[in-house]
Amino acid sequence: MKLSFLCHPTKDLKKSLSFYREQLGLEEAWREGEHTVALHLKGNSEVQLMIEIDEGVSAGGVFIVEDVNKFYEENRLTLNFIKEPCDIPPGRYAIFNDIDGNSLRIIDMTNETYED
Repeated sequence: MKLSFLCHPTKDLKKSLSFYREQLGLEEAWREGEHTVALHLKGNSEVQLMIEIDEGVSAGGVFIVEDVNKFYEENRLTLNFIKEPCDIPPGRYAIFNDIDGNSLRIIDMTNETYED
């Protein structure tokens, strides 16, 4: 598992984006529709801050795994999955809680296409 994003759920994406841009000086890295925006952190960090409309789920890390379906099958009986694997634009996605109820998200890039 490689940490890729710090995810902060929000009720109002526009207000959150304004806060992170104007108050903290972060720059937008990418956007997925009107529900998710990623921001570059300052310095040389490869990790990005992702804010998304996702009420009812706590803030937490988003980790890249090789295969979400495989990770789910190997761990579904021992981890508390609150969202089973589903498709998202770059690949597959799932959420599980740690022992304290913090949300941990996993993602793979199985639907990413790369052009030479």
